[in-house]
Amino acid sequence: MNKTIRRASVFALLLVLALLVRATWVQFYDGQALADDKDNRRNAIETYSSPLGNIIVAGKAVTGSARTEGSDLAYKRTYTDGELYAAVTGYASQAYAPTQLEGIYANLLNGTDSKLKTVMDTVTNQRAEPGNVVTTIEPDVQKAGYDALGDKKGAAVAIDPTTGRILAVVSTPSYDPSSLTDANTAGTAWKKLNADPEKPLTNRALRQPLPPGSTFKLVVAAAALEDGLYSSVDERTDSPNPYPLPGSTRTLDNENASAPCENATIRVALRYSCNNVFGHMAVQLGQDKVRAMAEKFGFNDTKQDVPVRAYASVYPKGMDDAQTALSGIGQFDVTATPLQMAMVSAAIANGGKLVSPHMVSQITNSGGDVLENYDDGADTKEIVSSSTAEQLQSAMQTVVDDGTGTNAQISGATVGGKTGTAQHGENNSKTPYAWFTSYAKADGKEVAVAVMVEQSDAARSEVSGNGLAAPVAKAMMEAALKG
Repeated sequence: MNKTIRRASVFALLLVLALLVRATWVQFYDGQALADDKDNRRNAIETYSSPLGNIIVAGKAVTGSARTEGSDLAYKRTYTDGELYAAVTGYASQAYAPTQLEGIYANLLNGTDSKLKTVMDTVTNQRAEPGNVVTTIEPDVQKAGYDALGDKKGAAVAIDPTTGRILAVVSTPSYDPSSLTDANTAGTAWKKLNADPEKPLTNRALRQPLPPGSTFKLVVAAAALEDGLYSSVDERTDSPNPYPLPGSTRTLDNENASAPCENATIRVALRYSCNNVFGHMAVQLGQDKVRAMAEKFGFNDTKQDVPVRAYASVYPKGMDDAQTALSGIGQFDVTATPLQMAMVSAAIANGGKLVSPHMVSQITNSGGDVLENYDDGADTKEIVSSSTAEQLQSAMQTVVDDGTGTNAQISGATVGGKTGTAQHGENNSKTPYAWFTSYAKADGKEVAVAVMVEQSDAARSEVSGNGLAAPVAKAMMEAALKG
């Protein structure tokens, strides 16, 4: 054979082999990646070819599916009371990736979860009937928080301390998830929502840590009692008033200059929210001990899943003594979500034991058979001793009965709480954040609630945890105790 022809034949054969290798690679190695690609239209067509499963609140679906017209996506997601439950459900969109429970349980809700497959589904390789997500949310508590926050920018979380069941997750201003479900109209709604300076898509209850202010004093008090720095909430502390910040020319003053804060007991210091007491206490303990207690409550946990991943609440490291003092009153670089501060009150109310918070009780198949049950109280940790918890409960009751939290009083119920007004902006130049964390008990029922008001129409001088946040907590606690 002619040498030139032979070389050409070998080259042609190599090209054929290269094409075969590439085709094999694409089919067997890249195929799944291409199939799973978010831009693969076939995935959306398959997902929305039939109705999705539902998210259930108190036995009723708050989601649904509606037939579309003139689209290759046969169905779209619908929502009942969408704005009320947006912080719980998130959205399932034909155009954007799903969020919140819609995102976490996307495979269950669209029928592709392996837990749903029957033997026949496996044999025929057919998509199973979609499953449902059953939440722990109590509609009366959710609505009470949503209505009480009203046009304020803020958030609230309610937890059953004994079971860890999350009864409400509220974030305002909210949005209607239905506006994002249809691919033909979602783009316009998406741009509008993202351009809104009020940031309605932000889940403030779980995913926006802010300075918790004086509500953090509960953590410092718990650390002091557990460490033995003070033996009880009624032992007088070593607390000069005002407290000179170490290494600084500044002093830590109190909002109420006439309050009896000098050498005050922990009970009195919580009642009047004495900055000097808890600033000095944090320095006495040292940042490591305060951080250790904060982390027992859940701070610095980057994997706080409820099952939605909450942003970590932060107690910082590497502070000097002046900064440590400021951290003792929930300032400097301390941040917390309403979820985190509800967990603090829940642990105190539950005798020092923190039950892992969760807002899904079970997932089921289309027939209602339970595929997975999330046991209440399955994950419980002792945060503080029962003695410390009882003392803090008593001190928190004093705050509500005769202190800075009187707006949370509920007739016939035992209520404890702690207010907070956290500085915002350089030299507190912006409107402060109003906080309230609390618990209530009556007739064998318990609830812990934390509320954060980021912005309201109230005059700056009227911004306080008792004035803005405590009434919201009261409304939610009343609803929970009646339920």
